[in-house]
Amino acid sequence: MQLHNLAEELGASTYPGRGIIIGKSDDGKSMVISYFIMGRSQNSRNRIFEETDDGIRTRAFDESKMIDPSLIIYAPVRVVGDFTIVTNGDQTDTILDFIVRGESFEDALRTRTFEPDAPNYTPRISGLVDPKNDSFHLSILKSNDGNPAGEQRFFFDYNSVTAGTGYFIHTYMGDGDPLPSFQGEPTKVTISGDIDGFTKTVWESLNPDNKVSLFTRFISLETGNYCSRIANKNM
Repeated sequence: MQLHNLAEELGASTYPGRGIIIGKSDDGKSMVISYFIMGRSQNSRNRIFEETDDGIRTRAFDESKMIDPSLIIYAPVRVVGDFTIVTNGDQTDTILDFIVRGESFEDALRTRTFEPDAPNYTPRISGLVDPKNDSFHLSILKSNDGNPAGEQRFFFDYNSVTAGTGYFIHTYMGDGDPLPSFQGEPTKVTISGDIDGFTKTVWESLNPDNKVSLFTRFISLETGNYCSRIANKNM
């Protein structure tokens, strides 16, 4: 698979929607996670990320302007045991519940489907990072080219990826009406720099009009310790 420059890949679309990048730092010492959200409507843009005890959550920047919280307020990142879960919706909690019961990432997502936001039917994208075993999973749940009767579930497993390499999955192929769902396998992308440099690359590469919030995390493969960063446009 071709390796793409991360900054160029992020900048190639004005509206990739919500995106997950998971991979390994260029020094080979850390698992790397990035999750970003974008928005076109006032409701979507009126959000920030804030830290919680076990990850992050979205919340309204201006509560008085919140219209419908059902698909935009959730916990994108949660930690359970050695695992870090990252998703674009409330399936974060579904995955966590299944893992606590000793069941799998895949089992959890087979109980879920794409978002009920016709006509877009926004895909649910999810990741599970297991630094103890130098591995991670990605998934996308989507409609069949906009047909809500055709559910499609795709799962991708990665083990011991090359240092400086990540995989990028996002909800939309670009702007449109309705929005076209992501197609194909996660894109193989470059990862470089420390957490501050990586965060800057991602944040500055996203479309300035549509980007809303960004979360990044580096997890040590040796100790499991992590450091995180948050960038919010509305701050």
